[in-house]
Amino acid sequence: MARIKFIQKVRAKITRFSHNDFQILFLHGILVFLPGLFTTMLFSSAIFLFSFLPIVIIGYYLLRGTWRNVFLLISSLVFFAWGGVSYSLLLILSIITNYIFGLLINKNKNNHRARIYLIIGIVLNLMMLGIFKYAGFIAENINQLFEVAGIPPMPNPKILLPIGISFYTFQSLSYLVDLYRKETDVQRNILRLGLYISLFPQLIAGPIVRYHDIASQLQQRITSFEKFSYGVQRFLTGLAKKVLIANSFAVIADQYFAFNPTELSMTMAWMGIIAYTFQIYFDFSGYSDMAIGLGAIFGFRIPENFNYPYASRSIREFWRRWHISLSTWFRDYLYVPMGGNRISVKRTYFNLLIVFFLTGLWHGASWNFIVWGLIHGLFMVIERLGWEKFLHKTWKPLQHIYTLFIVIMAWVLFRADNFDHAWQYYGALFGQTVPQYGLYEISQYLNPELYLITVIAVIASVNGFGLFAKFIKLNLNKISDRLVIYIEAGKALLTNLYFVGLLVLCAMYLIAETYNPFIYFRF
Repeated sequence: MARIKFIQKVRAKITRFSHNDFQILFLHGILVFLPGLFTTMLFSSAIFLFSFLPIVIIGYYLLRGTWRNVFLLISSLVFFAWGGVSYSLLLILSIITNYIFGLLINKNKNNHRARIYLIIGIVLNLMMLGIFKYAGFIAENINQLFEVAGIPPMPNPKILLPIGISFYTFQSLSYLVDLYRKETDVQRNILRLGLYISLFPQLIAGPIVRYHDIASQLQQRITSFEKFSYGVQRFLTGLAKKVLIANSFAVIADQYFAFNPTELSMTMAWMGIIAYTFQIYFDFSGYSDMAIGLGAIFGFRIPENFNYPYASRSIREFWRRWHISLSTWFRDYLYVPMGGNRISVKRTYFNLLIVFFLTGLWHGASWNFIVWGLIHGLFMVIERLGWEKFLHKTWKPLQHIYTLFIVIMAWVLFRADNFDHAWQYYGALFGQTVPQYGLYEISQYLNPELYLITVIAVIASVNGFGLFAKFIKLNLNKISDRLVIYIEAGKALLTNLYFVGLLVLCAMYLIAETYNPFIYFRF
């Protein structure tokens, strides 16, 4: 709040003392960058796009060899420290801790002490995550029990959640476990390990990159014009998803979820949750696209994290397509070690529920997230009991409707502030309210821009554009070679114009201070 007041005060002074129109325009433009000096630097912020990223790219390509890793590590720590220097100190502590325990596990890999060091390393990582992410949640629940027992409440620590701690903690754990399993070699260069844990493209919103997938790239990687070009295009695609689509739906979702649900009409409630369904997908997948694109620019190959999950025909398929890096992490580091589906049917169902309980808890320190995860786990169990086989015998559109309905209903818990809010919102969805808001609250969002964005969102979320491009490519084989040359030349020109247009459009939205929320603070 203090930051906002400061910016407003500076803007007021500019307006009061600058009489030259050009000066006012110039100084107001500077104020677009000003908020970034006091908050977390986002990929979709002007300070990142027009200052930080160009400097890092130019510096990276001016350097050679090991200096590139050093420069990227320093840049990542600066990026992380933008919202508070203490964040970087915590990240550096994590790097040092995991470097030391990696060496200890490797030194004792042929005796039982390796397991002891692994356990200590895991406990230290989870303790750090627990203190900074879950201490307040644990204290709050203990105090509720104390209240019932008539015991005075314990102090509730108000600890600021470090951005990205869930992501880099899981990456650190994968390094220690892979090392213990002898699936990768120890990293004796602390700068390389530090770069793996702190690499800024995927630091705040994933994907979760496993050490053995990127170990060789930390030592040597190839940069090329093709990779750079692909990286820029992928980054701009993700930026457009975030700025043009996700942010547009965020305005509606945040507005309707801010209302008292008991006063919402059924239409408004459905508009709110559908808007959020699009927002979270295009926001999250957009950040993943930007991370993959930035990785390619610097020569890294970062794994895919989304594969059109809203095209799924079951909840099991949904989790093969949604946040792939997280679901595979839990599968390989928790579900399989617990026995997976190898012990018994009942144990399989138990393992699934435990995994999805922790999946919900990973997303945030709230019972809403936990129940959200358990709902998905419950339907995973139900589908394994035979529902999925029956489902696949039905009409395909019904399979999609079933999956989307479960996903959307679960998103209510993910977005609502608490259980009461969620329960009342469910009531609004199914007409159990007395609406206090009329057509005006709905009509203010109904405009040609929203209609266009909605059509694009629907097509893009089920890979409609990709299927159309594939169709065109297949039919090019039927055209003469001479004509194909002209078509390919036109395609290259249009592609370049398209991505330049995306950058200009996104920049216009950002400079106009379009609503640009960051939904990963709770992660």
